Amino acid sequence: MSEYIIVIDEGTTSTRAVLFTADGTAVDSCQRPLTQHYPAPGLVEHDAEEIWKLTLECAQTMVAKAGGADRIASIGITNQRETIVFWDKRTGKPLAPAIVWQDRRTADICAALKEQGEESVVQAKTGLLLDPYFSGSKIGWALENWPQLKDVGAHLAVGTVESYLVFRLTGGGHITDATNASRTALMAIGSGGWDDGLTDLFGVPRDILPEITDCAGDLGTTLPEHFGGPIRIAGMAGDQQAATIGQGCFAVGQTKATFGTGAFVLTQTGTTLRQSRNRLLSTILYQLGGERHYALEGSVFVAGSLVQWLRDDLGLIAHAADTETLARSVADNGGVYLVPALSGLGAPHWRPDARANISGLSFSATKAHVARAALEAMAHQTHDLKTAFAADGADWAELRIDGGMVANDWMAQDLADMLAIDVERPAFVETTALGAAMLAAVGCGIYKSLEDAAVMRGGVQRFIPNMEKHARDARLAGWSNALARVLQ
Repeated sequence: MSEYIIVIDEGTTSTRAVLFTADGTAVDSCQRPLTQHYPAPGLVEHDAEEIWKLTLECAQTMVAKAGGADRIASIGITNQRETIVFWDKRTGKPLAPAIVWQDRRTADICAALKEQGEESVVQAKTGLLLDPYFSGSKIGWALENWPQLKDVGAHLAVGTVESYLVFRLTGGGHITDATNASRTALMAIGSGGWDDGLTDLFGVPRDILPEITDCAGDLGTTLPEHFGGPIRIAGMAGDQQAATIGQGCFAVGQTKATFGTGAFVLTQTGTTLRQSRNRLLSTILYQLGGERHYALEGSVFVAGSLVQWLRDDLGLIAHAADTETLARSVADNGGVYLVPALSGLGAPHWRPDARANISGLSFSATKAHVARAALEAMAHQTHDLKTAFAADGADWAELRIDGGMVANDWMAQDLADMLAIDVERPAFVETTALGAAMLAAVGCGIYKSLEDAAVMRGGVQRFIPNMEKHARDARLAGWSNALARVLQ
């Protein structure tokens, strides 16, 4: 048995490959920053050719580290969801910029469909709401506005990032896994297939879409020239589903929150598809052997990208880790609240038109108060989600957290304090890659099930609530007032 698994983790701000052993140990990784393109306010794009080149470079580095392709049992892929790529089937070359999940160019299209009463139909079939976040409206817009997509005729292929990478890696496999397909607003997640009514609604021909597959199994084999020999692709899932798997959330009710570019909370709901009455999303958590397991999801658009903005655009901090030092340097937020609606507000508000706001500033406010307010906003937004989940009958007994931001001990404790539940952080916080490794391990036969593969998950640290109720209530009241200014 080959001894390693390579995970390709293609995120929003970086691309990387991680080399795992079968017991879940991350041996090494290679990471490269991904260029962000902002051609106009509200528009966010990636260069899909850059994504491919960085992916290949990082994966080749890990294959070499392992000692060659014959040492790799399988490849797992996880990716930024909803981002859509357009390419030529003959060459694999992208035909246009990739439209990123954060992009808001189809806000008017979605608003018009809402006015026509289509949102209830879309939600019933997809578990999603009508929002520019999802891929369907992006594809329809591109087909209407980019002539080069029409010029290639039957040679046009469309897919989310993992679909595009599989095509390039295998030399022609046009597939997408069920988790990514469930985020397009084109899939009926109860039946598991593309829906004619939805494709017609968004103006997307079915013949340009990939085949929907399980999340683990025989998903293709890489061309020998890429890595010096063929390697089996055996696992795929969107990043938030992969993180939920990596956190071992296999029992109904178990919940994880990933704090990366955005913040995403998923609660396992089992094989029963549950529709939210509180503007959460229903989504496929994973599909194995044709059986779908579902989750309720709350998506916050801005989390780690807020800290990046404070650092790169405002110059308020030199390093992301400075936020923890600054937060600890003051006794409280000094009345300063930051609502981070830099690209609108996601769940449970779904206000793409909302704009960020910093309130409560005075001459006594310092950059430490602003930095603390930015970190506090993570707990405030998560509390809003917890309230919505509870109203849907899926309250959290504890929360498992991961992602780059949760290395911040102050923020992890603040989450526990504001949510009034235990918060669990794994020793290996990059559970997105770990979840993809677990899927690949199951797909290639190292483990028989995801439950068996849970041994790949390592130790954890727990944060216990330690805040008086009156202090929590005061914080939440201040947040509610600040949020009301943004939502008015």
